[in-house]
Amino acid sequence: MPLGAIAQTPHAGGAGTPAAPAGAPVTSKVSLRVNGKQHELTVDTRTSLLDVLRENLHLTGTKKGCDQGQCGACTVILDGRRINSCLSLAIMHDGSEVTTIEGLGQPGKLHPMQAAFVKHDGYQCGYCTPGQICSAVSVLDEIRKGVPSHVTADLNQKPLLSIDEIRERMSGNICRCGAYSNIVDAITEVAGGKA
Repeated sequence: MPLGAIAQTPHAGGAGTPAAPAGAPVTSKVSLRVNGKQHELTVDTRTSLLDVLRENLHLTGTKKGCDQGQCGACTVILDGRRINSCLSLAIMHDGSEVTTIEGLGQPGKLHPMQAAFVKHDGYQCGYCTPGQICSAVSVLDEIRKGVPSHVTADLNQKPLLSIDEIRERMSGNICRCGAYSNIVDAITEVAGGKA
């Protein structure tokens, strides 16, 4: 190729497939089961799971805090494990099961963790509470399954319910109001033990 010539590259669509117009979003179909209800969506491939939940499905209990995976306000339970939904693209979870705060319980029929947060005043402004509760439900599941954390003393034994375990496991959920001790009390009550 002569010096200064511009190399021609095939467009992203491949042979015979027209490329999307410049600036047009690339979309994809995604199927999600959210809070027990099936949803078939067509979304921009750059859309986070958080934005699909809030903007497409209008489940606004899941909050957008930092949008960088540092605060935990967007925590949801995906296929039985907690994730920061702001860091995950919706198309990565085609066929997945998602549980948000709305799927855990409703007024008049609260999830035990929701009821414990109310009882122990595990919230103040409430902005972080949906993510805190989803994370807390998953924390107890992790401990029951024997999944170790950074503070688990013996990796060959099942982790015990302790304040250190709860605090370590909940450390990805930030509460600007500082209701941490009340949150630990709520989690401990639901676990049925004293930490």
